[in-house]
Amino acid sequence: MARSLILALDQGTSSSRSAIVNREGQLTAVSQREFRQHFPQPGWVEHDAREIWKAQFETAQHALASGGVRAQDIAAIGITNQRETIVVWDRATGEPIHNALVWQDRRTAESLAQMRKLGVEGEITAKTGLLLDPYFSASKLEWILDNVKGAREGAERGQLAAGTIDSWLIWNLTGGRVHVTDVSNASRTMLMDLRTLAWDPWLLKLFNIPGAILPMIIDSSGVCGETDPGHFGHAIPIAGVAGDQQCALFGQSCVRPGMSKTTFGTGCFLLANTGTDILRSRSRLLTTVAWRIKGSPAIYALEGSVFMGGASVQWLRDGLGIIRSASEVNELAARVADSGGVVMVPAFTGLGAPHWDASARGAILGLTRGTTAAHIARATLEGVAMQVVDVIEAMNADMPTGGSGQGASVMRVDGGACASNLLMQLQADLLGMRVERPAVVESTALGAAFLAGLATGVWSSLGDIESLRRVDCVFEPTISVEARTTARRRWKFAVEKSRRWEEQG
Repeated sequence: MARSLILALDQGTSSSRSAIVNREGQLTAVSQREFRQHFPQPGWVEHDAREIWKAQFETAQHALASGGVRAQDIAAIGITNQRETIVVWDRATGEPIHNALVWQDRRTAESLAQMRKLGVEGEITAKTGLLLDPYFSASKLEWILDNVKGAREGAERGQLAAGTIDSWLIWNLTGGRVHVTDVSNASRTMLMDLRTLAWDPWLLKLFNIPGAILPMIIDSSGVCGETDPGHFGHAIPIAGVAGDQQCALFGQSCVRPGMSKTTFGTGCFLLANTGTDILRSRSRLLTTVAWRIKGSPAIYALEGSVFMGGASVQWLRDGLGIIRSASEVNELAARVADSGGVVMVPAFTGLGAPHWDASARGAILGLTRGTTAAHIARATLEGVAMQVVDVIEAMNADMPTGGSGQGASVMRVDGGACASNLLMQLQADLLGMRVERPAVVESTALGAAFLAGLATGVWSSLGDIESLRRVDCVFEPTISVEARTTARRRWKFAVEKSRRWEEQG
């Protein structure tokens, strides 16, 4: 066992997880803790970065203890994280100057709308592969610097550091000695040029971001530092870092051009590997860096993001109160054969790909006196699946003929919400495609482990990674083409009703 295990840190939007991964790609110990979500105003979403670090560190300690593993047995740490969420902290004290602004946060929508009028979105997209949307980190970082007293002055003087959650975790793990981010996370900030893989001076000036506040950009696989020995009693190399969706792509063994996956988590995220090609979308999807391994050429991906996936079920629990736990949604939704004509558009924080409408809001349409909580629950699951179909249709239109891997015959899925057999069956039905769930659905943690293990010799090649994948369950479409077509037509009508809602006020 000595030096053959990986400690994977999986820092998500609603919880922090840590897992011990062995050489066979099995998770032998897992620890998870939820943390609080803060909603200061409608459309604003924040996290306490200190609470994130505390939860992540405690789960790491617990995973080691519960697995009976010593720090000396760990070959390396791999880190994966919610991506566009941004933190600014004091270099001297290590204390955040404000809550982290989460990727779901929409507070900068108006300022970006004004920026769009300047005609700069085309150049931004050409450089970054991204659209001018509050989803990404740049406008959030600008907001913190402009709205926290003394922040801009502190940034100019070099007193502050900023970064996405991977940077924040690495800073804390190394005792403040290392300030880095990997190419995949950097590609989500709207501040890095996809071709140069470096912070872009024009973008920094556009968003008024001092370059000195940002971390150094590194490879996704390669040793970038060691943990402070005081954390685990022994220094452990940090050797793998990538955003959660890129790690899920890697963890699903989608290591060749044309392979793709869909992650069902807080949101839903579809990525297709495009190899070393920077593929430009015609369907308002995103071009992003997938990973770069030990100095080799960067691998790119085409991505579509759905903002509300599992978070829609959380709303049924926390907002509507019709279920007590997220898992209860399956039993409730299964009480009815269909949604009874109810359509739920879960645009609580706007619509992501391919619509990109920050002013859209959630809608429930088709209610009658006969509508029950079960119908709303089922419509919510259908709404999640319908958003995924929207993205896959756009992705298949963008990819070279036969290249998406999606349009052929199967969709690979992962993430916590894919454990719902009902949701996966609805997805297969509404997509008209076979859905394939792996034996290990924690693909984000697995991908982080694989990246770290490649850097430290636990695995020697991409072929080793591919050989570890196992399939747990396959879901085949069961509804008719006519029923699917009718459902899609009704969905598109409902989406149009939800769009531009905030503009009406």
